[in-house]
Amino acid sequence: MKSRNSLIRLKRFQVDEKRRQVVQIEMMIAEFERMASELDDQILAEQKRSGITDITHFAYPTFAKAAMARRDNLMGSANDLRGQLDAAQAALSEAIEDMKKIELLEERDHLRERGAQEAAEQDALDEVAGRMSYRSA
Repeated sequence: MKSRNSLIRLKRFQVDEKRRQVVQIEMMIAEFERMASELDDQILAEQKRSGITDITHFAYPTFAKAAMARRDNLMGSANDLRGQLDAAQAALSEAIEDMKKIELLEERDHLRERGAQEAAEQDALDEVAGRMSYRSA
């Protein structure tokens, strides 16, 4: 029984850890997307300032080109993280299922113990009732 309690605690810890990983990856994706959006705004502002929107133009702002490269790198990283997020979510689902299995076993054992205890109490009451009926006869 004690080892099962330890196992339940371990499974809960694993689920919590996997949840933290999922949240951390989600936060990183959101941060990368926010930074890419800010770079988009900066690119547009630079294009507006220079009056050149054609990327192939010889006088296209260098800052805008560099910002585009950073934005593209951020979006690539965000896409890579989405793959990691899918894997982390799958691992979380598996850990939750494992934890539920162990908790169901624990609950089943408690019900079995409670049933055995109730049966023992009923036997004791039946014995007392039998003695009382024997004495009155």
